[in-house]
Amino acid sequence: MTWLWSPGDWLGRLLFQRGLALVYVLAFVAAARQGPALLGERGLLPVPQFVRGRRFRDLPSLFTVRYSDRLWVTVSWLGAALAAAALIGVIDAGPIGVSMLGWFVLWALYLSIVNVGQQWYGFGWESLLLETGFLAIFLGPRSMAPPWLVLLLLRWLLFRVEFGAGLIKIRGDQCWRDLTCLRYHHETQPMPNPLSWYFHHLPMSLHRIEVGANHVTQLAVPFLLFLPQPIAGIGASVMVITQCWLLLSGNFAWLNTVTIVVGLSVVGGPVVGPLLGVDPPALVHDGPGWFAAILVAVAAVIAVLSRRPARNLVSRRQLMNASFDKLHLVNTYGAFGSITKVRHEIIVEGRLGSEWRPYEFKGKPGDVNRRPPQVAPYHLRLDWLLWFAALSPGYAERWWPTFVTRLLENDEPTLRLLRTNPFPDRPPEEIRARFFRYRYTTPAERKATGGAWWHRDLVGEFMAPVSRAAEASRPRR
Repeated sequence: MTWLWSPGDWLGRLLFQRGLALVYVLAFVAAARQGPALLGERGLLPVPQFVRGRRFRDLPSLFTVRYSDRLWVTVSWLGAALAAAALIGVIDAGPIGVSMLGWFVLWALYLSIVNVGQQWYGFGWESLLLETGFLAIFLGPRSMAPPWLVLLLLRWLLFRVEFGAGLIKIRGDQCWRDLTCLRYHHETQPMPNPLSWYFHHLPMSLHRIEVGANHVTQLAVPFLLFLPQPIAGIGASVMVITQCWLLLSGNFAWLNTVTIVVGLSVVGGPVVGPLLGVDPPALVHDGPGWFAAILVAVAAVIAVLSRRPARNLVSRRQLMNASFDKLHLVNTYGAFGSITKVRHEIIVEGRLGSEWRPYEFKGKPGDVNRRPPQVAPYHLRLDWLLWFAALSPGYAERWWPTFVTRLLENDEPTLRLLRTNPFPDRPPEEIRARFFRYRYTTPAERKATGGAWWHRDLVGEFMAPVSRAAEASRPRR
């Protein structure tokens, strides 16, 4: 079955594996650092309550069988260490069985986290990482020629990511069709980065060109992926460049990074290696027959599971970022079908004595003079959920009361999710949350204010002041 192997794609596999390993490192470190406060035994959405009465076959996760904060941290740091080993090439230096086992453990550990992560792990890039990680199991070590079937499945994944995102836009907000969405998006996106202010102030004519180019990249270019090289590589290169542009303009966790990583599996084909002057590995051989049989079986399973995502692409009721199976093997993707035109922010404040002091978060806007930070490809889950809560309080109704309680207790794990604790010596007497309209300052306003990035106006109250006494009398879960 010589047709199954593509020795010339060794560089694409190498770039893909190293890039994916880096994302895994970030994902597991984020789980270790944020998980106990968000999902632990005293977390905002405790895993023990979520898994109570659930069976492993209904919710595949180690934590369905047993949960403790110590086990969560152990799993997270074990995953980070194994991903670091993959990043430096240890996993893929050995025989095929070692490579498969290493990538399988990474996928299984992260699946265990995502499946109990509830709202904190309800983002499309979680399924994207799992689907990508599952395919990585079958790419083989560097001593073996890359399997063409898996590379084809990666192209199918990249096609769905890009084409799904393009369709959700063109079917969604009118501003995508009249090319005006970027008039708002850089200002109202969930978490701006250091360059977002500058992107927002680009000329409107350039914004229209950006939107038009995005439509071409997501609606036309993906079809090039199924043509022979170098055409497929050229198409993937356009997508990679577009994703790099998105990385420059905002913080979207590892959504753009994983998409780039998948694109590199196509770009790094037979043409790129000679251009870079990189020599192929000394030992490249075809895989054994038993491995070829596994590849065919996996491709058949993916083909069957792809029916619902494929139907979703052509449906007028296209779902955005949906998973159709418990293992997240084949999913549907898309983002920003509708664009928020006005930015609102929830500002949380505490009172001690007569003074109200704000809590500052690591990523989301608060202090108008603070430049938006670069966070991606890392992911700040609480900050993201607060952006959604500003759109609709329903996004926070399950975890917000516990969050307020933890602030009133000066709970250390919860406070580590924040950038500052304005009450380091004593807990606050009351907590409140107010609603502000935020907009970027104009260049003239920035100059006049000595460098303020934002202008804000008070809109109203998100939550009336809550005292420690009131929380003490509230029934506990």
